[in-house]
Amino acid sequence: MQNITDQKQPTGLWLICATEAFERFSYYAMRALLILYFVYALKIDKSQASNLYGTFTSLVYLSGMLGGYVADRYIGQKQSIIYGALMIIAGQFMLGFENIGMIYSALGLLIMGNGFFKISITTLVGTLYEKNDTRRDSGFTIFYMAVNLGAFLAGIIGGGIGEKLGWRYGFWIAGLAMVIGLIIFLWGKERYFAGKGDKPNKIKEEKSVSKTPLTVEEKKKIAVIFILAFFVIFFWTAFEQSGAALNLFAYEHTDRVLNIFGWTWEVPATWFQSLNPLFVILFAPLFSKLWIDLAKKAKEPSSPAKFVIALWMLAIGYCVLLFGAMKLGPGIKVSMFYLIFAYAAFTMGELCLSPVGLSLVTKLAPVQFVGILMAVWKTANAASNKLAGYYSSKFGVISNEQFFGYLILAPLVASIVLILIMKPLKRWMGDIK
Repeated sequence: MQNITDQKQPTGLWLICATEAFERFSYYAMRALLILYFVYALKIDKSQASNLYGTFTSLVYLSGMLGGYVADRYIGQKQSIIYGALMIIAGQFMLGFENIGMIYSALGLLIMGNGFFKISITTLVGTLYEKNDTRRDSGFTIFYMAVNLGAFLAGIIGGGIGEKLGWRYGFWIAGLAMVIGLIIFLWGKERYFAGKGDKPNKIKEEKSVSKTPLTVEEKKKIAVIFILAFFVIFFWTAFEQSGAALNLFAYEHTDRVLNIFGWTWEVPATWFQSLNPLFVILFAPLFSKLWIDLAKKAKEPSSPAKFVIALWMLAIGYCVLLFGAMKLGPGIKVSMFYLIFAYAAFTMGELCLSPVGLSLVTKLAPVQFVGILMAVWKTANAASNKLAGYYSSKFGVISNEQFFGYLILAPLVASIVLILIMKPLKRWMGDIK
């Protein structure tokens, strides 16, 4: 195959990035506010609120199983994206009303909307590349930058407006962002994705492919997806403390007051939710270039090896928070720099795992099952978010030292096990790296 490392990315990637940036603004503005909205507006107990938050975010990912299946078998990725966006818009505007029945209905719409939207737009990125196109990992990293550009602005704008001016205004700004994202997608979907992401009966090759039995090699590659999905649960369970426990840690235990020559101002707690996407934007070009440069020298780590590095970076981040928590005391808060350094470490781990994992699924999955296997991958996120919510409910119940200590231990243990099974995994992956 011709080496196309130095060629430009497909034009359709930029349409997807623009659409996804607005959708992720919508989601992360809502997510930055949600636990604080539950606790300080709706007066829900912190432990109950953390569990509710975890259940919601886990169902957001779990709904991708249904969304991926419907897109693959019935409506195609493009229609799935449109239906998902409409549900998200309705859910965001409904969430602003402090009526518990309305809120649960809104959360249900957001769950299903994300399930239809997120799986399909990620799958659509994969249609832009051949299996061994060397631009693929770089393309997914650029896509990931768009995700995080939206997420960064979400915490600053949506989170700031919601926290300072009123919760509902933050949610409504999130709904407006999704409206803009949908308009962009409708404008360019046929121009840049003609013949891609359509209903299955519009694709002539679909019938012949779907009837072809899986080979032994394909089954092994599918098994690798399931095995690695299990290990990413350890990463995301610890990582997703950011939306719940670490959000509360920033709100309650972090000194957020800036004092500049006598002028003081308190940084909104939701702004810390923008640290991770900010670091992704800063670091992602470096990682994208790193993988390409190493690939040219035949020294690029395998995907499982990148996952091990990700788990180590996560443990380092929680070590930093553990040191900060040890300084807490009556009336004593910790410097915001502990959270800043921790989020920087988390982000470097994320860039070794998340865009790499998304790319890997599209490479390993047989074409007729790419949507449903992408949903399986997202199911690991669903389990992680539920576990993250459950573990966040222990925040303030067990000591901070214990809370952060376990979040160091679990990723380290998982990384050791992954190292032990690395060789057979790489054999099963065949020519995929």
